[in-house]
Amino acid sequence: MNEAPTTLPQRPSTAVPEISQVLELLEIAWERGRGTLSTAPLSAAQTRVLYIIEREPGINLGTLGSHLSAAAPSVTRLCDRLQAAGFLRRTPRPQDRREIQLELTDAGAAHLRDIRNRRGQALHQAMDRMTPEARNALAIGLSALCDAVTEPSQPPGHQQTA
Repeated sequence: MNEAPTTLPQRPSTAVPEISQVLELLEIAWERGRGTLSTAPLSAAQTRVLYIIEREPGINLGTLGSHLSAAAPSVTRLCDRLQAAGFLRRTPRPQDRREIQLELTDAGAAHLRDIRNRRGQALHQAMDRMTPEARNALAIGLSALCDAVTEPSQPPGHQQTA
């Protein structure tokens, strides 16, 4: 993992072991840097809820539950704890006051910024040991991987039309 591959993978499946190894190394790094990189005082699940709400301000409990693949009582308990900690606000939706929308508080947004800053510093330190070419290739590859992960699934070989 210390040396950049001399040839680029031609098929996605040939890069899977390397990507899996990176994910494992990130998990180890997060664990090793628990004090620096942790999500404390929140759990990983609570932090995931904040990330989702940040991406979708005003989301309701049902949609949040779908994103988490979690049952309503579990989602409600997570939100109860986040609200009690001051990271989450529940307000009635203006269009339908019976429905509750979820929003981050200033403290919730600041907590996510703090996590990103600490993790960003750790990643900068690691990436400073890479060549500029390797950093550029990593950025391009990760951007493409993020795009592929977030776009709707297509059958193999299916070309999306614009």
